[in-house]
Amino acid sequence: MGFTSAQRIALTVSLFGVLAFLLGVIAENKKPPYGTPIKGKDVVICKFPSDPTIAMGSVSIVALVLAAIIGHVSIFFPYKGKSVPRGALFQSTSLSVFFVIAELVSALAFAMLLWATITESHHRTSNIHHDMDTQCPTAKTGLFGGAAFLALDAALFWLVCQMLALNARADYLDEDGDKGEYGQVYAEDGDGSKV
Repeated sequence: MGFTSAQRIALTVSLFGVLAFLLGVIAENKKPPYGTPIKGKDVVICKFPSDPTIAMGSVSIVALVLAAIIGHVSIFFPYKGKSVPRGALFQSTSLSVFFVIAELVSALAFAMLLWATITESHHRTSNIHHDMDTQCPTAKTGLFGGAAFLALDAALFWLVCQMLALNARADYLDEDGDKGEYGQVYAEDGDGSKV
């Protein structure tokens, strides 16, 4: 049994959202709390252990961006070759609200992941300090982890947006037209017994 295009898109958004989450959590767990200061003549050189924090943070950013792009595709994709105008989609208040929330959460997760990755990379490359009391800091603890949870939340919001978009599409295209009007009951719907 094959997946429909809606199911494939939903699975792809889920996959990239979970990947961004897992890589962000791994980056948080592998990040050392601080480096080792090595005192030299009028400078302190910070030596950091070899760890995959920057690589994991970078791949997490890419996975989040892909989840957000595919999340947009999930809303505007012409399922079964039938496209729906944007105005008709966004007449649904629920879709409009969740779309804005998904955009904001995605942007916040992206900003936090980018901030943590750039900060960690900056600490690794600028490891010579003239302040003899430096403690060789790393990126703030919790940034990668918080951004990872926001990335997962963003993917979930994109999935909700896809479900709401599919409902708005069905309403616009009147795909459920054979069910009759609200309150209308057909003879075969009842069992014939009176209560």
